[in-house]
Amino acid sequence: MGKYSIKELERLSGIKAHTIRIWEKRYGVIEPERTITNIRFYSDEDLKKIINVSLLNSHGIKISKIAAFSAEELAAQIHALSEKKGEFEIPIDQLVVSMLDLDENQFERVLSEHISVHGFEHTITGIVYPFLEKIGVLWQTGSITPAHEHFITNLIRQKLITSIAGLPVPKKSATCVTLFLPEGELHEMGLLFAHYLTRKKGLRTFYLGQSVPHEDLKKIQHVLRSRLLITSLTSTPSPQQLEHYLYTLASDFPSATILASGYMLRNTAFHLPKNIKLFEKATQLPGLLNSFS
Repeated sequence: MGKYSIKELERLSGIKAHTIRIWEKRYGVIEPERTITNIRFYSDEDLKKIINVSLLNSHGIKISKIAAFSAEELAAQIHALSEKKGEFEIPIDQLVVSMLDLDENQFERVLSEHISVHGFEHTITGIVYPFLEKIGVLWQTGSITPAHEHFITNLIRQKLITSIAGLPVPKKSATCVTLFLPEGELHEMGLLFAHYLTRKKGLRTFYLGQSVPHEDLKKIQHVLRSRLLITSLTSTPSPQQLEHYLYTLASDFPSATILASGYMLRNTAFHLPKNIKLFEKATQLPGLLNSFS
């Protein structure tokens, strides 16, 4: 069970701590527990309720009316609200709730409904990425277990793999692209989406996946001779090794263009080799691929 301070509840729900206290004291929306040293904390159920209450309140329902809803009435109101198309904050928060409940059916319903209206790419960039950022906050607060994280990211991974498999097989004459993560790097979600975007452009993709030793990459590139390499650096290499790693890539694959993204590359303080290009957001990748398709 998660334990949240009121500040953590504020960060995860988007509702100011002062407002949460008013809702708690005046309307009894939630009731915090206390530690043996009398420090207040909130549970997973409190977080889920605050998320749902804030959604209804932001869509014009008075807090006094919401506070009077039973659990069943609250769920019915949220379901009715979720059927309004074009809303981003609703499905993102619903994904948080489905993760906390380990509810695969709700997760599948939320994503499928949004994909049917807005398409796969829009759903990934508009809902899944912001949702993954919220997961990061939950990790920082220690409020989710590895089971929660693995449960939800594996469901997203399955969606991506299924969507990639549904794309047409590229022509043999298409530009060859190799996608990989450096040795020790396991954060695969961004690379999988890059795989989807690249394959959708009609390019021939060779997906090597997680933790590829550099010597193995050199051997594969010797055979494939890909014109384009795509990678993502989230936790590896270390900041001290980053410049050396990028220059090693550029030197070992001088005839290829290397597109790189990821947390480690933010605020890069050194000049990049000429054949390495950075992109911050997945939405920038299709434009970078235009010259190769």
